[in-house]
Amino acid sequence: MTALRRFLVVQSLMLWQGGFLFYAAFVVPVGTEILGSSAAQGTITARVTDSLNLCGLVGLVLMTWDLAVTCDPTARRTAARWWCWAVVGGCQFLLFIVHGLLDSLMDPSRTYVLIQPPFRPLHRAYLWTSTVQWVAGLALAWWTLRAWAAESTHRATRGPGVPRASALG
Repeated sequence: MTALRRFLVVQSLMLWQGGFLFYAAFVVPVGTEILGSSAAQGTITARVTDSLNLCGLVGLVLMTWDLAVTCDPTARRTAARWWCWAVVGGCQFLLFIVHGLLDSLMDPSRTYVLIQPPFRPLHRAYLWTSTVQWVAGLALAWWTLRAWAAESTHRATRGPGVPRASALG
């Protein structure tokens, strides 16, 4: 079960966090160039972020499972992981709210902005929140890999016949 859990966590982080980085670094600039404007690219992004936010929710659920059952012998690292998770989760909550607000300022098909003045600052807040989330996600991934290594080392040195701390891990 440990291998499956870790596999799912890694896959969800690669899809979610890697997808964000790839989209922001490559798809948006290329789309803006080909489509001729950031507004045209925004019609695609408005839909893509629906899926990206759903991937974030799934990733957070999997990370919660992992945090709950990983037997990391270092309490400080576990605390760091929970703090990173809280930042990532808080950002995801904000992204859902701001995304809904941005959608409410657009036409029903989300092809153009109806109410311009509040859109730009809200969009900027969305971008900054996404960036903070990505950085916290990197830290969470780092501490998770370190926790897994420590857990594996701890299990290897525990010896036969010693019961596991958690039946879910």
